[in-house]
Amino acid sequence: MPLVPDVSIVIPVHNEEPILHAAVVDLRERLENAPYTWELVLAENGSTDATVRAAQALAEKYPNISICSLPSPNYGAALRTGLLLARGEFVICDEIDLCDVDFHQKALELLRSSDIDMVVGSKLLSGASDERPMLRHAASQLYSALLRWILDFQGTDTHGLKALRRSTLLPIVESCIVDRDVFASELVIRAERAKLKVVEIPIRVLEKRPPTINLVKRVPRVLSAVVRLTLALRAKP
Repeated sequence: MPLVPDVSIVIPVHNEEPILHAAVVDLRERLENAPYTWELVLAENGSTDATVRAAQALAEKYPNISICSLPSPNYGAALRTGLLLARGEFVICDEIDLCDVDFHQKALELLRSSDIDMVVGSKLLSGASDERPMLRHAASQLYSALLRWILDFQGTDTHGLKALRRSTLLPIVESCIVDRDVFASELVIRAERAKLKVVEIPIRVLEKRPPTINLVKRVPRVLSAVVRLTLALRAKP
């Protein structure tokens, strides 16, 4: 039985064959001298290219890499599955086109040295650098404003990089009811409502490739999930 790692890194992947191998090898190199043991969980979901084959090859080559696979594209379900499979005391939710080891280090320092339960890497916080196209930056701002208005969200960002104390957040993960794009938001908002200590730190976002899901097509699905989440939280906070 493999030793339980100190840190689990969970990365959902969908149609990432062009960058997957290089991104994972680069991440491994940057973590080579990390002062903790770690595992990488690749949460593949509904890929139609060679992502599964590439991920399996990485898992066969490196003992601290594993892959789980979902039949259809679903970022939230993949992230949730990866979180449930993670074994580390601390879990980092990363993106394959970011792999921000600087965030890993800062977030783990906060989690280890304080009573913080979750660290959110915000691309909208003062001091952050969001180098995505202007439309995507504006969409993130509008979405966060919507969450603050409807769900009394207290922060600036819910999507992207996160680090958390697994034992504390696992019940929150298990209680989440929505998936796809809004799962990450529900996770943060439920943590806030449970009076867990959630802090944000600014990050730099510089993606390695265009988004794999069309922004406009996501809007009706996101709005529907936000309504569903709002009704659920109002019925049982």
